[in-house]
Amino acid sequence: MLRMSIATSRSDRVAALHDGRIRPEGLDITWLPLNVEQIFWRMSRHMEFDASEFSMSGYMIKRSRGDDTLVAIPVFLSRSFRHSMIYVSAASGITRPEELVGRRVGLPEYQMTAAVWARGILEDDHGVRSQDVEWIQGGLEQPGRRPFEPVSPPGIRLSFAPDGETLAGMLAEGRIDALLSPRTPSSYLRADGRVRRLFPDTWAAERDYYARTRIFPIMHLVVVKREIVDRFPWVLQTLANAFGEARRIAMADLRETVALPIMLPFLVQHWEETAALMGEDFWPYGVDANRPTLEAFARYLHRQGLVEQEPVIDELFPASTITTSRI
Repeated sequence: MLRMSIATSRSDRVAALHDGRIRPEGLDITWLPLNVEQIFWRMSRHMEFDASEFSMSGYMIKRSRGDDTLVAIPVFLSRSFRHSMIYVSAASGITRPEELVGRRVGLPEYQMTAAVWARGILEDDHGVRSQDVEWIQGGLEQPGRRPFEPVSPPGIRLSFAPDGETLAGMLAEGRIDALLSPRTPSSYLRADGRVRRLFPDTWAAERDYYARTRIFPIMHLVVVKREIVDRFPWVLQTLANAFGEARRIAMADLRETVALPIMLPFLVQHWEETAALMGEDFWPYGVDANRPTLEAFARYLHRQGLVEQEPVIDELFPASTITTSRI
């Protein structure tokens, strides 16, 4: 029995693993539920876990630099549309995405996956290139945040927020014009009119984006230490199977009508509307089912100066997790 530590955020996709309903064959796992910022920092900087949820951007950038200390499996624990993460200061006067050109825009880390997706959408749909914006990195609510995977993209104006300053505060005060943040800033939650979303009907914009592109943006994948993979190559497919089974349980729960699994009164209606737009398997794992999405992201990484060459998707995942046996 191989002992492993695996860190992930809390979600329905991993609940059956964390609570022991699914026990991967041959593995004795200590599951560590942590917030993603902590997981990424501790795994990237200190390799504290045997496997973990990990930033897709962080992984692709590492691989582009020749660092293969982590091996990814195509299990995508976090996905999210990203129109809703773009906020603007009322003082900026910005009403359209095109007006971001020449502005100061904050974001926690330039290379973070969510920001790569948001910038890709802004360029593809609205002509706003990364080179057209001045980017300010910093902590959303706590000063002094620094990237877990530092980058210096050529041709990009990139700096840090002043000492002691937070992006949420700078946005409210109009000292940055806009903000890209997957976490909702406190200055927006105060609802005092100083901060608003760039897209007024965010949810309609995101549904339209999927209808046009068929892309459901991937944020995180799962990585395993190279030293474990080299000694126990069977671990990759074993974990992929276990995560896949946990996902299937979570998907079935969403269709439960006898007792709702979460406190959303119209959960079943929401599931039916989502399935009508995206199909019943709207959160697929595996490479082939996600190839257009992965290729779009690889293209954005290169276009935004984060990698010298566009990553080749089939080189990012072991062959054992791309093509598997069938009955």
